[in-house]
Amino acid sequence: MDAADVGEPQIHERHVRPLFTKLVGVIRQVHAGKKRIPAEVAAHLAEHLSDEALTERERDVLQHVAGGNRNRDIAEQLFISEETVKVHVKHIMEKLGASDRTEAVAIAVRRGIIQL
Repeated sequence: MDAADVGEPQIHERHVRPLFTKLVGVIRQVHAGKKRIPAEVAAHLAEHLSDEALTERERDVLQHVAGGNRNRDIAEQLFISEETVKVHVKHIMEKLGASDRTEAVAIAVRRGIIQL
């Protein structure tokens, strides 16, 4: 009785060879002093590479936006003008690459900038 008889998956050389070749290539790169970052990780890093950090005040404003507050309410709560809130929201959206307030909040939550 072999593995195929008991329902075990069979591993064929045609499946293993490409993986083995890739593994050997990665080992050679690392041995040569190069760094190896998986494509998925590199893509995630690239998404945040050019991120400009939000200021403390922008994080405060964004937290209030996440709470569903209007610009007028945020201005009153933070003792700043409504126009200043608008400027902060504009900068937040630019820095996060968001097209609207909701997307800015979603991005910030996903990146751990704010919590709901």
